Amino acid sequence: MPLALLALAVGAFGLGTTEFVMMGLLPDVADDLHISIPTAGHLVSAYALGVVIGAPLLAALTARLPRRTVLISLMGLFVAGNALSALAPGYDSLLAARFLSGLPHGAFFGVGAVVATGLVAPERKARSVSLMFMGLTVANIAGVPVATLMGQHLGWRATFLGVSMIGVAAMAAVFFLIHPTHTPAPTTGLRGELTALRSLPVWLALATTVVGFGALFSAYSYITPMLTHSAGYAEGSVTLLLALFGVGATIGNLVGGRLADHAMRGTLFGGLASMVAVLLLFPLLMRAEWSAALAVVLLGVAAFVTGSPLQLMVMERAAAGPSLASSANQAAFNLANAGGAWIGGVALAAGFGVTSPSLAGAALAVLGLGVASVAYAVDRRREVPAPAHVRVVASHVPETAEPAHSS
Repeated sequence: MPLALLALAVGAFGLGTTEFVMMGLLPDVADDLHISIPTAGHLVSAYALGVVIGAPLLAALTARLPRRTVLISLMGLFVAGNALSALAPGYDSLLAARFLSGLPHGAFFGVGAVVATGLVAPERKARSVSLMFMGLTVANIAGVPVATLMGQHLGWRATFLGVSMIGVAAMAAVFFLIHPTHTPAPTTGLRGELTALRSLPVWLALATTVVGFGALFSAYSYITPMLTHSAGYAEGSVTLLLALFGVGATIGNLVGGRLADHAMRGTLFGGLASMVAVLLLFPLLMRAEWSAALAVVLLGVAAFVTGSPLQLMVMERAAAGPSLASSANQAAFNLANAGGAWIGGVALAAGFGVTSPSLAGAALAVLGLGVASVAYAVDRRREVPAPAHVRVVASHVPETAEPAHSS
């Protein structure tokens, strides 16, 4: 694998850190800015909204630029957003800065995935995407815990300054490790990118991302009360357990990338089926500390096995203009985050028990299997030619019918 993939992974590490670190800093930010924790929670939503809006918008605006230039520019916007977050004088300005920080997130992953697949042989495409995504999963193991501790001891503003430095390092890595000849300007332009998005298989792939990862976030959004109220962990242990989720996600991401290069569709179906099984077992596994820790790891593995095949599937279905569709897949991921959390919350509010969000997630994973099956059927109809005997009969009919008509 080329060293250039390291540059993409560094950028992904910074993006993953700044996306998830706010959850651990909410009490500190709320105390410093004299706001409630629910109000501070809007800072998480502002970032996600920035991702959803920025992913297709920035991908479209940069459709004709060299992709190396686009990646550096996106990381520059990321640095600016995090620096402004660190310097924000109040809540409103911090909210705007968090939205700005989220704008380049989806476009960087989308364009980065296209660049990553162009750096390797065709049989290693999924693996190259998984290596870029590894920066995101490793952020959950190291980046988020370290950044959270940094914020708790040095102040939350220091965290965002530190994340800005990661962005600067990513810009330098892209500049020095990715050669301009590997990232020429696309020839399709915005019109070609938009035309690729009109494809039904592309939208079915995006729908699979929304529903499949919605299953993950239905459970993961409420993992803390499950661990404390059901498994019996102390609140101080949750940070370490979330790092275990990052370990599982990293394992699943690497395994999924390797398997998808051999059988992309089979890896996707296997990952979604594993999600169903793990989430159905969650209520049982959350009854003891050891099994709850195992459940957290298994959830990460099962969910992120599907990451690379889903990203690659969207890109292949939009082969004529993959950057916009690839970025849209990141927007779909964040829609899954919001939608899955809402559905899990509905199950919890309905009084079905603290582990009920996992069962709601299992239902979403089953729905994801259904959407993936429809996508497979559509692909089969478009790709598989008619059977030989049908073609023979079809070509034979005009030969017999035409003489009869002329006579």
